[in-house]
Amino acid sequence: MTLWQQINQWWQTASGATTRIDPAELHAALTAKTPIYLLDVRSASEFKQDGHIAGAHLIPLGDLPAKLAQVPRDRMVVCVCRSGARSSAALSQLAQAGFTNIRNLSGGMMGWNRANLPTTRK
Repeated sequence: MTLWQQINQWWQTASGATTRIDPAELHAALTAKTPIYLLDVRSASEFKQDGHIAGAHLIPLGDLPAKLAQVPRDRMVVCVCRSGARSSAALSQLAQAGFTNIRNLSGGMMGWNRANLPTTRK
């Protein structure tokens, strides 16, 4: 990757350009069986007690640097947290690690719940 591509990728991530997905868009993609890796970066207690999107993979934000190898590079990765702040930090970490097909769930689980979309506690 050239320096210009790296700068452009960083700018897109930092500015939020092309890196957000709203709850309705994500739900539609999941319903259409689009291959997506849902990366939930909340704590284990939030994930279990507050519920999560079916199929989400829990890797708390603090554990992400050590577990980057668990995140696939062959499909879109959508980062999820409570409000969108921690998932934005996760998005930056993924971008720095060379991930390119990454999105942040706008509004996090709060936005997902406001849209009355399904969650699970399993």
